[in-house]
Amino acid sequence: MRWEEQGTLHTNRYVVVPRALILALHDGDVLLLRGAPDKRLWAGKLNGVGGHIEADESVLAAARREFLEETGLDVPDLRLRGVVHIAGRGPHPGVMMFVLVGRAPSRRTAHSGEGTLEWHDPNRLPLADLVEDLPELLPRVLKADRDDAMVYGHYTADAEGRMAFCFDDTAAQDAAQG
Repeated sequence: MRWEEQGTLHTNRYVVVPRALILALHDGDVLLLRGAPDKRLWAGKLNGVGGHIEADESVLAAARREFLEETGLDVPDLRLRGVVHIAGRGPHPGVMMFVLVGRAPSRRTAHSGEGTLEWHDPNRLPLADLVEDLPELLPRVLKADRDDAMVYGHYTADAEGRMAFCFDDTAAQDAAQG
């Protein structure tokens, strides 16, 4: 099949920007990135590591690249554990976020210009410091990782721009009921 036959030439179609969010675990703790003070988004807030997926990359290749660039760690066992659609508004594109989880070979990280890397116990997270969706997303994704399941999410904004987070936890529930 040719590129033109993929349905991407229609300018009236809804468009999303692909991104990867990577969560690495080591001895039960999760590695989070506290955004640098000069970041446009999430300055001073804790989030997973991640970034944009480039046109010449697979989701997995982009996740490995972003994680290595921002932490200095290679996590060879990354697994897709969630897909979240963050709806765009009006003419603005949405985001399709692929959430991957893996095991870090060590806690030793490299400096990142993106911010400060911090290891946290997932059961004792500083909730006020987390980006807005992480208190809901992180436990679901970590449970999905334990259960070998997936999390599906959809984030939308209301008229004032406040985000609402909806999750389809059917896969995680089915895995738990086994």
